[in-house]
Amino acid sequence: MVAAVFVAPYLLDATARFVLSAARLPGVRLAVITMDPVEKLSREARAALAGHWQVSDALDPQQLVDAVRGLRAQLGPVDRLIGVLEQLQVPLAQARDALGIEGMDEVTARNVRDKSQMKSVLRAAGLPCARHQLVSRTQEALDFRAEVGFPLVAKPPDGAGAKATYRLDTDADFASWLRAVQADPGEVWLLEEFLTGREHTFDSATIDGTTIWSSISQYQPPPLEVLRTPWVQWTVVLPRDISGPEYDQIKAVGPRTLEVLGVQTAFSHMEWFQRPDGSVAVSEVGARPPGAQLASMIGFSHDFDFYSMWGRLVILDRFEPRDRVYATGTAYLRGMGRGRVRAVHGVEEVQRRVGHLVVDAKLPRLGQPASSSYEGEGFVTVRHEDTAVVREALDLILSGLRVELIEND
Repeated sequence: MVAAVFVAPYLLDATARFVLSAARLPGVRLAVITMDPVEKLSREARAALAGHWQVSDALDPQQLVDAVRGLRAQLGPVDRLIGVLEQLQVPLAQARDALGIEGMDEVTARNVRDKSQMKSVLRAAGLPCARHQLVSRTQEALDFRAEVGFPLVAKPPDGAGAKATYRLDTDADFASWLRAVQADPGEVWLLEEFLTGREHTFDSATIDGTTIWSSISQYQPPPLEVLRTPWVQWTVVLPRDISGPEYDQIKAVGPRTLEVLGVQTAFSHMEWFQRPDGSVAVSEVGARPPGAQLASMIGFSHDFDFYSMWGRLVILDRFEPRDRVYATGTAYLRGMGRGRVRAVHGVEEVQRRVGHLVVDAKLPRLGQPASSSYEGEGFVTVRHEDTAVVREALDLILSGLRVELIEND
């Protein structure tokens, strides 16, 4: 029996699905460290979990160490300490190191969490990525702009999910960004060369440093463009066939990237660009499962339960590779403006035309606040053996569904 502890600051829907799947694995006893009191756990979670420990700050590695020590009375020796959030990866590694628990160490966690350090490691190994500069002074930013030119990308070095990320195209954009960051002189930012081309993901399972399985998907348009343009609708597609020569480079660069960063046993989410000349460049890497419905989409395309497979990988060091048997795509539903959802138009017609392809959906609710995330107010996921059918269905969904927002009174 393997004893594992899952750190989940709050047991929101997506995280709770990972927790429950891990707790139900044969041969696993799972406890949870969370900021929620036990009374907030669902009945399902209470029945499946072998222990619960509440902390005030789940990102504090000392609190995690103390919580694991407290849970030993319920579980016995703890074999694994895991979590899915990007922001947790360094605190988890620090706690593992302090407790002597097997898993990703702090050096590797910082390699995949600190985007400036990540790119320095990759460039030193000769791997393709954007030119970058960590800046804390105005002159450093000006020098980088002079060297690289526009467009540029500005982001926090430990950012996640494209949050607080900006594209700077002109001197006016740069001056506006500079004024904003100068308000906090202690802030450090990462400036990068803006990569052009088609943006993809390389999601992969690695055991003992060897990448044993991978999945490729495409963003259309790239998330940064979606962030900059609130009215743009967007999709993610997992083509059924990823055996073509256009993917040969990333199939070599992706595993090598994980190797030089030090990733041993993990499921990793990598974002990369295919430039107009066909070459590839790594954008970012996270040694954790993907968000934005990609986890579910990978499961739909390969016809397995991704959440259980992830748990088996990080707790039991097991992963059974599966071939891709479907194309899958998700359309993200974004309303224009601010406020709350007033109406969702076109649902019946879209249901009539592509309802048979839908495998997952979350339609916006009336009165729901407008999302602060680029993921929008809802989504629809479709699946079919033919990639062209999936792309056509996504086009129909985006053209046929309209989320109407109304300003709050």
